[in-house]
Amino acid sequence: MLELAAQCSQIGLHCDFRPCLPAMIITSLLDTDLYKFTMMQAVLHQFPGAQVEYRFKCRNPGVRLAPFVREIREEIRALCQLQFQPAELEYLRSLRFIKSDFVDFLSLFKLNEKYITVTALDSGEIDIAIQGPWLHVIPFEIPVLAIVNEVYFRNTQPVPDFLEGRRRLEEKIQLLRGDTLEGLKIADYGTRRRFSRAWHEEVLRVLCAKLGTGSKRPTPGHGPGQFAGTSNVLYAMRLGITPLGTMAHEFCRRAKR
Repeated sequence: MLELAAQCSQIGLHCDFRPCLPAMIITSLLDTDLYKFTMMQAVLHQFPGAQVEYRFKCRNPGVRLAPFVREIREEIRALCQLQFQPAELEYLRSLRFIKSDFVDFLSLFKLNEKYITVTALDSGEIDIAIQGPWLHVIPFEIPVLAIVNEVYFRNTQPVPDFLEGRRRLEEKIQLLRGDTLEGLKIADYGTRRRFSRAWHEEVLRVLCAKLGTGSKRPTPGHGPGQFAGTSNVLYAMRLGITPLGTMAHEFCRRAKR
């Protein structure tokens, strides 16, 4: 290797033998749940000065995330460099419940790393604290959870068994397409829990193709599609499906004060 580096140097090339780093996990600020935008809009209009704190809680005891703290911090740092792109802003503006002044605010928006800390604990677990103006920290929640999941799984399952995953997905789709379930609809709310961004997109594309969306389902079959949509705004935009949202507990708790 040293000999190769010397030869390359002689002909004016620079060789970097560092291993390739994985691609960024979050590449768009739309890669989050719709309710984060509806709640953020309400905060802008009703509670622009509110201060809040979020804390991370892993509900599976004994999961050792501390070894991955540096990777998680790097992904969060990359997240804080993102801004909304013109096409993303136009998509948000097209949603009937999103106000124009909120989209104008988002055109200037960036997450700020100073509001979030990630700390390794002696137990092997991690502490993530988000503190700051509610308006400026509310978008952290979903992408940070997606980052923690994907960093963990890409380190603990470097060669995922996608064939088994696809087999299980197909098995569930066939159950949903049973004759007695024609009126049943399902929706995706899995961004914060996903194995990876790539697998999330694959699952959504398969559900769209095999369950159908909107007024039609794939043949054989009849009636409307069984896949109602997704909470993920980025994939709703990309796949042309309905973005879905709920009323957040955090808003109800703050409004009671």
